[in-house]
Amino acid sequence: MAGVSGETSGVNPMINRIFALFAVVAFLAACETAPKDAGDAAGSGASGSSDTSSSSSSSSSASGGSTSSSSGSSTMTKDEELVSIGNKVYFDFDSSALSADAKSTLNAQAAFLRSNPSVRITVEGHADERGTREYNLALGDRRASAARDFLVAQGIDGARIKTISYGKERPEMVGSNDEAWAKNRRSVSIIR
Repeated sequence: MAGVSGETSGVNPMINRIFALFAVVAFLAACETAPKDAGDAAGSGASGSSDTSSSSSSSSSASGGSTSSSSGSSTMTKDEELVSIGNKVYFDFDSSALSADAKSTLNAQAAFLRSNPSVRITVEGHADERGTREYNLALGDRRASAARDFLVAQGIDGARIKTISYGKERPEMVGSNDEAWAKNRRSVSIIR
């Protein structure tokens, strides 16, 4: 009996530690969500990413100076605006040719860049997992360049657009199927 009670008494401190750990985690989780709820109650956007209080300077520095416009009703950052109009262009297999959908998205990006003349972007070129690393880096470069060249043809200063290729190194969707491959054959415009 002494062995059983000794084992049982060893479990109680362990259970107490586990409960204490859960309490600490719950407390920390409650602390994290409180500012977000307070920000929503204060009237900031649902994302809580851009307040007019002290977090606006940290939001500005974190996004590379792309803060929300001061039009009153809009609380989106420049990054969010670009994503909302479409910052991704998809390509066919082994191609850097722009489809009609791609041109439409790039036209919207060009309009965004014209209305935000201080914004500079990087166009990332990506490929799916098939093919060698070297081939996919070259294909990603051709895709990024195709998007850049289209934007320049729409009147955007080429000095505002940098290109980079990641090849197959940064997939949007992991998988070895048609759906994943189609998502990974893309160019992505991001504000730098």
